[in-house]
Amino acid sequence: MEFTPKIGLEIHVELKTNSKMFCSCKNDPDETRPNFNVCPICLGHPGVLPVVNKEAVKKVIKTGLALNCEISEYSFFERKSYFYPDLPKGYQISQYSTPLCKNGFLEIDGKKIKIRRIHLEEDTGRLAHEKVCSLVDFNRAGVPLMELVTEPDITCAKEARDFAEELQLILRSLEISDANMEKGQMRIEANISLSPSNSQNLGTKVEIKNLNSFKAVERAINYEIKRQTEFLKSGKKIIQETRGWDPVKEITFSQREKETEKDYRYFPEPDLPPLRITKEILEEIKKEMPELPNEKRNRLKKEYSLKNDKIEILIKDSSLCDYFENSVSELKRWLKDKLKETSVKDEFSAIETLTNYLISDLKGILKRENLESKDLIFHINPENFAEFVTLVFTKEISTKAAKEVLEEMFTKRRDPSQIIEEKGLHQKFGEEELKKIIDQVIEENQKAVNDFKKGKEKALQFLIGQVMRKARGKGEPKIVENLIKERLTKKE
Repeated sequence: MEFTPKIGLEIHVELKTNSKMFCSCKNDPDETRPNFNVCPICLGHPGVLPVVNKEAVKKVIKTGLALNCEISEYSFFERKSYFYPDLPKGYQISQYSTPLCKNGFLEIDGKKIKIRRIHLEEDTGRLAHEKVCSLVDFNRAGVPLMELVTEPDITCAKEARDFAEELQLILRSLEISDANMEKGQMRIEANISLSPSNSQNLGTKVEIKNLNSFKAVERAINYEIKRQTEFLKSGKKIIQETRGWDPVKEITFSQREKETEKDYRYFPEPDLPPLRITKEILEEIKKEMPELPNEKRNRLKKEYSLKNDKIEILIKDSSLCDYFENSVSELKRWLKDKLKETSVKDEFSAIETLTNYLISDLKGILKRENLESKDLIFHINPENFAEFVTLVFTKEISTKAAKEVLEEMFTKRRDPSQIIEEKGLHQKFGEEELKKIIDQVIEENQKAVNDFKKGKEKALQFLIGQVMRKARGKGEPKIVENLIKERLTKKE
């Protein structure tokens, strides 16, 4: 018998706000001093009253809008019974029956993966297990935590990884969260069940907790599919449980039997009023929505004719993408000054040259220097980089010299023309080479030649532009003008 995997993801994301979810304590889970950002509210002292963080609510709604969700007009918080010591109240303030967002989807490779709900809750503290005791740090307790739950629409580990990676890009573009998995800002749990391929029913669900990298998500799901398949084929039953992931042995292991929703005993939080999301609030939030990753993909392809692999590199690094677009804007100006006239094909070709130097050479230098993309602008500004690319594209310097120039631009923060002049790196066409190009241009543009002979000055400028374009700027315009005049006079 063959089995079909059904996979759903539960993704927790720490939101980037100034304060915690229900109190004014600083939202800083990375604080190294234990129990420093705490107060009577997040420590669960008797008689305290929580207050909702409005910014956290807005960020969840933004996420819902980006993921094509219905936004609930009416919502409220609930208490969820919690059995561990990392939340001192003995319960977690969360949402169950009325999530802020529901019934959305995220499209991955043409397939819509449905999103059941996105709700808002508070994060837990951290436990440090020593030999003789366990210690609790409540700095993270109460941090705004968004939970996203998909439907079991995912059918393989690669699809689950692609979903999580795309979600991370969306969260970062919205500035909802840095969503750094290594820091625990984005935590993924996978629910996996196998059912016979001819059945529509779901099998017994197994949850893998706290996967902290995309590689772990893919490998853990692949392992669990294989484990469950072997169990079912040997006649064993899958039990509903929570399992962990051992990244060294690359296996899942049993942690505990899974609680059911009844165990959480949800009931409305009596200390917090219900939330009402009006049309006016929604419209305000919609105005703040930035360009989303898929929109940017389509625009980069349309505007710059970039290949998909280059687009993905830029999409995943917003600082690099901003630098790229600023540099292209400068590049168009430089090309116009150098070549007088440029075709669309020339422009796209120059942009391709710029992209290659940015993604290959400059990223390589940044990696070597242990710097990030946001540091690039402090070493080479977009205008100087565009000038450099223009000089390479018009073949005023060789590709060998270009590497030397780029290195010095980065380390000494100088503009390329100064470096080229000082080091004598110019590469120019001689008159004989220019004459060959002029003959070709004259042959291809007889109308302009005839117009020039009739005394039309614009025709001469057109011919000069065509020669400069074919010469990739490797000729002096005045020399080109004299050679054209000489050539056409002799012809007569």
